Amino acid sequence: MHAETLFISDLHLSAARPKTTRRFLSFLKGRALGAGRLYILGDLFDAYIGDDDNASPNREIKTALRRLVDLGTAVFFLHGNRDFLVGEGFCRETGVCLLGDYAIIDLYGESALITHGDLLCTDDILYQEARIRVRADAWKRNALAKPLLVRQWYARWYRFKSGLDKGKKNREIMDANPQAVIETLREFGVSILLHGHTHRPAVHELNVDGKPARRFVLAEWKDTGQVLCWGGKGEWVSEIID
Repeated sequence: MHAETLFISDLHLSAARPKTTRRFLSFLKGRALGAGRLYILGDLFDAYIGDDDNASPNREIKTALRRLVDLGTAVFFLHGNRDFLVGEGFCRETGVCLLGDYAIIDLYGESALITHGDLLCTDDILYQEARIRVRADAWKRNALAKPLLVRQWYARWYRFKSGLDKGKKNREIMDANPQAVIETLREFGVSILLHGHTHRPAVHELNVDGKPARRFVLAEWKDTGQVLCWGGKGEWVSEIID
């Protein structure tokens, strides 16, 4: 039985990022094979527009994930803000297990909470309002009912608009709110929290009601890839994937 558990986030894979896609496919065929579990904490894709989109690199990614699962590594995925339209069709094709916005996982006797991280950014009120709107089932059904070509054009427009919106915002409001972090740890009764989204990799030592806690923020895959590894003996290791 493999004891190792891996965590990755914010790869933002797309046809426009071929180097990152190649790095991820190599990771699935190599490093990830030695793990018992792989958790993908959202934004695997830069703009996922539906399970029926099998254009490159989506089809290559699905095939590689399927192979990894078939070879014995359990893969879990939770939605990011860029790929919340990943659905049951994707899971059937790949064998990946879809999790909710928050999930408590067992790390060999120790509980940890995983999430994408956007729900912790409570100071970004406009984003949180938009998130509620687009995550509604009716909005998603309406979006997925549109022809694939229309969704492709919408995704391009969204990426452009998102870039403009970020440029206008104070960078601090796009980070996790410290009080939201504490309240979330308290609500779920855990002392370990892992998330991505903010692109600010770090390990934060916290105190929750007099007890120590840790928040692990995963890195974006940009110039290099990064994976957080839990070896099963209480040690965390951050690895660079070239």
